[in-house]
Formats: sequence, structure tokens, C-alpha cells
Amino acid sequence: MTTQEKLITHVMKEEPVGSRSKVTVVGVGMVGMASAMSVLLKDLCDELALVDVMEEKLKGEVMDLQHGSLFLKTHKIVGDKDYSVTANSKVVVVTAGARQQEGESRLNLVQRNVNIFKFIIPNIVKYSPNCILLVVSNPVDILTYVAWKLSGFPRHRVIGSGTNLDSARFRHLMGEKLHLHPSSCHGWIVGEHGDSSVPVWSGVNVAGVSLQGLNPRMGGADDSENWKAVHKEVVAGAYDVIKLKGYTSWAIGMSVADLVESIMKNMHKVHPVSTLVQGMHGVKDEVFLSVPCVLGNSGLTDVIHMTLKPDEEKQLVNSAETLWGVQKELTL
Repeated sequence: MTTQEKLITHVMKEEPVGSRSKVTVVGVGMVGMASAMSVLLKDLCDELALVDVMEEKLKGEVMDLQHGSLFLKTHKIVGDKDYSVTANSKVVVVTAGARQQEGESRLNLVQRNVNIFKFIIPNIVKYSPNCILLVVSNPVDILTYVAWKLSGFPRHRVIGSGTNLDSARFRHLMGEKLHLHPSSCHGWIVGEHGDSSVPVWSGVNVAGVSLQGLNPRMGGADDSENWKAVHKEVVAGAYDVIKLKGYTSWAIGMSVADLVESIMKNMHKVHPVSTLVQGMHGVKDEVFLSVPCVLGNSGLTDVIHMTLKPDEEKQLVNSAETLWGVQKELTL
């Protein structure tokens, strides 16, 4: 008898159940690993699978995480370039693709990443036909549309990380300005995750007190407190971080885990994420943009109807037209 046989008597006759809350992260770059780490530290899954085409890097990352198993509550951490390792995932987070270089716009990455998605998405669908797809790769709104088209999934199971991070950046900066914790500073950035995002100044509040009610010029060019600069900083945020450290990772990783948590724990929490907005707020084209959405274990179940001022709605439509201009040229 082996030591294991002397130590342990196996009493169960049936096949073991397997994982009930599996999460896959596709792409083990800076964003993928920060997302994986954030998901692990929040105890959101009982199995984590990592996939990438760079086999050695993937193997190293998996080993490095496994070596920390003692400090985690995720029993199984696996990785392979073969997508069979992702089978039966509840949520699949897609971070793979080319990333922005310094000064490069997110929209510039598009065709490179569409080609990568043509390989990734069918493989995910093959092994996890009932999963919820969470797209993080940029330009996220267009690639969420691409993932939706390539997967054949219903729209409620294809979600883009969208402006969840932009809104978090906004609330952080608002908190700095007011000396309050970001969770007490309420404000929503909608539209494109990128240069044409839209701050909804009319909804900015602390404890239900509208800031635009106190300062009617807020967000306008004639505002003496220059709140408009806060949104400018949100847009510049990623560019600044990329310029300084070469890439962004931690905040987007935490933002991803925030979305995964709402899905896995069926929280019915409202997040600004990218979804099909055709027919909403005057958008006519088949584009994905961020609006406040309800997330739970079925995916994205509902959209909140924002009360937008005419100029905010106009910006949203402009955002949609920008994206559609790029989207209609794509070869899927």
C-alpha cells in the first residue's frame, strides 16, 4: 500500500461533482494576470483556468499562482494553450490581444484584435456554450460586438467591461476633490470606453445631493471650479499610466473582479458596462456602448433608463457614430 492509501480511505462511489463556479481568463498579459489575481483574492471561483498562446509564460504564471495556493481559497488553478482546460466555465474573461502603445488610441488596435478573436471566441463557445463572456480587450466596445457576432450568444451573455473603470476613475478623482471616499461619490461615465466617453453631470451626487443643483455650471466650459477637468483626467488616465509604467493593470484587474463578483454572486448590482444600445437614447446603429446595466448570474439582465440632458444624449449618439464608422469596415 502507498502512503496515500494507508492515510486515506476513499468512501464516495459516484463520480465527483467537479467545479461549480469556474472562471477562465484568456490572455496572461498584465491585464489578464491582474484580473486573475483580483478574482482569486476575492474568492470568486472554485476553479481558475488560464489560457494563452505563449506557453512558457502561461506555465510560469500558473505555477507562480499555484505556489500561493495555501493563501487562497481556490482549490484548482490550471492553465493550457488548449481550450479544453476552460470547459464548463461560468464566466470567461477575455483580455487577449495587442495592447495600446504609448500615445496610441484604443480604436487603432481594432483589426489586429478582431483577427485574434476569430480564433479565441469559437474555442470558448465550443467548451463553455453556456458561459457569460466578459470582454476586456480594447477597443472594448467594438470587440464586445465582435464577440457577440462570433459567439452567436444572446446579448445578455456578452458583456464588455466598458466604462466600469472610467466611472471608478471619475469617482476617485471626485473623491480627491471633495475629500471623500469614492464609494460616497456617485457619478456615471457612459458611452465609449475611450476618448468619446460621456460624463453624466446631471446625475453626479453625494448622499443624494445633486452637485449640479449646487453648481448649475458644473461640467460646462464656464464653470469656475473647472469640474470638466475631472472628466478630461479620466480620459487621459490610461494614457498617463501607460506613459509612466508602460501599461495599465491593477485598476482594470480590480474592475474586472468587481464585475465577475456581481455575476458569480448574483448581486443584481448596477454597473456601467458595454451592451447593445441600438434603439436606446437615439442610437440607430448596431453598436455596443456602456450604459447602467444590472448584472447577475444570468448575465446582463436589464438596462437602466438614464435621464440624459439633450447635449449628453447628443454626445452618446456621436460616440455610437464613431464606433459604427470603424465597425462597418471590419471583416468578420
